[in-house]
Amino acid sequence: MFLASAALAAAAVTAATPALAIPADTALDTPTGPVVLSVGGALRVTNKDGLAQFDMGMLERLPQKSFQTLTPWYAKPRKFTGPLLRDVLAAVGSNGQTIEARALNDYRVTIPVADIQRFDVIVARLMDDKPMSLRDKGPLFIIYPFDEHTELRNSVYYGRSAWQLKSLELR
Repeated sequence: MFLASAALAAAAVTAATPALAIPADTALDTPTGPVVLSVGGALRVTNKDGLAQFDMGMLERLPQKSFQTLTPWYAKPRKFTGPLLRDVLAAVGSNGQTIEARALNDYRVTIPVADIQRFDVIVARLMDDKPMSLRDKGPLFIIYPFDEHTELRNSVYYGRSAWQLKSLELR
């Protein structure tokens, strides 16, 4: 049910509104494994105490996107795979204009929802087809397609690429 609901939700996204639309009967599964991402704030779909919590399996069941890109953190281009950030937000019925991404080390960065509507920003769960350890900036890493859009190659967008992602707050 989660995957079908998320796919419907992603298809319902419109450019006319920053809110990410979802069907009224959408439900979010309950995590069965360790929670790797919590989403709070301006959302309509939750699964625990006003939050939307995801385990890795839930993120894997969302449609996946892969791209290879050069980043400032690695000497050579790396392949990143994971759900589009806009699909994650659609699955929770986001009503926000901005996203505050928080990392395990308490790094915080604000990402405009317009970014995820314009670019294929992903919540990477794999790097070079392997799960990312904490040591490798994992288990989740918000990553922009830097090689696809030259305007992304600057400190603003590099700073929005939060690694060791633990939560999102929608505002």
